[in-house]
This record gives sequence, C-alpha cells and structure tokens, in this order.
Amino acid sequence: MSEFDFRTVVDRENTGSLKWDKYRGKTVLPFWVADMDFISPPAVLKTLHERVEHGVFGYTLARVEDEQAVVDYMVRVHGVSIEREWILWMPGLVPALNAAARAFCEPGEAVLTCTPVYPPFLTAPAYQDCQLQTVPLKWEGERYTFDFVGLEAAVTAETKVFYLCNPHNPGGRVFSESEIRAVVDFCLKHGLVLISDEIHCDLLLSDTVSHVPTLKLGEAAEAITLGLYAPSKTYNVPGLACSFIIIPNAKLRTRFRRAARGMITEVNCFGYAGCTAALNDGEPWRKALIEVLKENYALLYSTVLEQMPKVVLRPMEATYLAWLDVRSLGLADPVGHFEAHGIGLSDGAFFGDPGWVRLNFGCPTAHLRRGLECLLKGYTAALA
Repeated sequence: MSEFDFRTVVDRENTGSLKWDKYRGKTVLPFWVADMDFISPPAVLKTLHERVEHGVFGYTLARVEDEQAVVDYMVRVHGVSIEREWILWMPGLVPALNAAARAFCEPGEAVLTCTPVYPPFLTAPAYQDCQLQTVPLKWEGERYTFDFVGLEAAVTAETKVFYLCNPHNPGGRVFSESEIRAVVDFCLKHGLVLISDEIHCDLLLSDTVSHVPTLKLGEAAEAITLGLYAPSKTYNVPGLACSFIIIPNAKLRTRFRRAARGMITEVNCFGYAGCTAALNDGEPWRKALIEVLKENYALLYSTVLEQMPKVVLRPMEATYLAWLDVRSLGLADPVGHFEAHGIGLSDGAFFGDPGWVRLNFGCPTAHLRRGLECLLKGYTAALA
C-alpha cells in the first residue's frame, strides 16, 4: 500500500479547471487534456504553503537553488551533465515551441515534424509565419518509428527546424538510442536545429526501455539541440506554469532568448518553488505514481482487448495517454459520439490522424472504471 493517496477522486468542479469545465453542466466525464486527477506530491504542497506564508508575491527570478535542482536532476536521473547557464525558464513548453520557430526560422521558412503528434507542434509554425512540413511515423510491428525515406523526401532548403517528441505523445513510444541518433544525424546532415520535447521522460510504463535524452548523445547533438523539460506532467503541476529549456550552444541560446523577449512573461514564484520541490524531493511520489499508472494501463488494455475488439490499442511504453484507433467503427465524429455516451476524449484530427482518439488514464482507478463503462457504451452503440 502506497503512503500517498492515489485513490481519492477529487472534486475539481468550480476550480476553473480547463479539463473539467469543458463539460460543466453536462454528464460527460473528461478524459481528454494531459492533466492528471491526482493531488500533487506532499513535498510540492509543503513548499507552496511555505511560499504562501511568506506573503509577498512579486516578480520572480530563478534562484541558484532552482537552477541547481535542474542540474542535479539531469545528472542524477538522466546522466546528463549541464551547466547552469544553459538553462532558460519559460511558463510552459507550448511557448517554447513557438519561440523556437520564431528564433530559428525566417517568415516563410519551415519546421519539420512527424505525425501524429502533440497538437502545438502542428500549430506553432503557422503562428510564427512559418511553413509546417509533416511526415507520418511508420508502423514497425506494433510500434511507431521514423520514416527516414519520407523525411529525406520532405526536407527542403527552407527547412530549418525539426520538432521531436520523445517519449512520444500520443503514441506512447520511448524511442531507442539508435532511433534518436538517426534523428540527430538527419538534422546534422540538413543543418536543422533540433527541438527535443522530453516532457514525458519520467513517465515510463515499461521496465524494458530507457529514456535517452538527446543531449546525452555527444557534442554534435549538444550543438544543435534544445532540450525541453517540465515537472508539469510527471508531478501534476501544469497550472504552476514552469518549464526549463536546456540549450548548450550559446549562439542558439541567444537567438532563442531574443525571440522570446517581450513576448513571454516571467515564471511566477510558485512555479519555481513547485518545480524545485518536485525535482529535489518528488521521487518517492513519482515511483508510487508509476505503479498506479501501470495498474490503470493494464485495466485499460485488457478492457479494450477483451470487450472492444474493433478498437486498436497498441502496447505503450510511456505516458498516461492512450492512443486508440477507432476508424473501424466508421464514426463521422468519434469524439462527439463518445461524448454522447458520457466520456470526453481528445480528437485525433488535432494530432494529424482523424479517426483516432486519445484517452488520459492519469486518474484514480475507480474513476477510470467509470470512464471505461462509458467508452464501452459508445463502442456498443457504434456497432448497433
């Protein structure tokens, strides 16, 4: 039995929750956005209470202690040695994706990425007057991998940036060292800046895989890579709006900082405090969380396999975001159909793959069971 409470279903109504207020006043359970329904770690709560007790909430800079927490975390957890000056702080990774497109592309130049993928990868380039180039990931057995023939065909003289999502959202893959090295080599060959979003790197569900940070692959990789990290997904603190970008190359760091200047606000005092507490003291809670997520994944996987055979859920290695292929159900509006049966999911069209849906199982198991009952009702209705 865990010392932490992952069983209580917390009432999140009337808290301004993006996840829950989407269906306010409706009988729809939200399983869409990547926001878990767990109380955050006690170490984080304790630190935030202490910060509140201080009573003054002015503009805030990162302290040496905050930077050192990142340095220590990277070497302790991921075996990557970094310098404090490599760290830039931002109120989220979505602003970082936009700032990267702005920093490394001139208007009309292009960002390349692979689909399906987290929707801001697909919207950020256009927001910064850049082109978007996409290449579908390919299936290799039961898992996604990169289609380098397709990537070579897609890259042009206008391509300046490659967006990488690893571990992959929504596919649940943890790409191997050889796969990431191949991405680095591709970017080096074509002179691309590599934006490596690794926000789910501490949410591995499989004991047979290891996360390989792009920044761990040597000086050549360091020279072209921006590593994007945040405690938000792992420790359930997205509302604290704190992320850190690691940029070893001083020239890239300067360009990124200039692109963000005047556009993106400072991180708030609670963001820094929560991030540092999570990185320094959150590991026991994270380990307990992983066991709950494994339990939930096993429940989800067996339910789909045994009771919804026309839905495809391939084995996952990471994240709490299940990627469901419901194309065989022939639904014109999959999300709307399942909402009508009581469960709110993310629409695969926004990830670049219509006919798929994403389900967030980062919640108490009892709540997941209620959601799966609704999913099954929708599935049964689709076959009627």
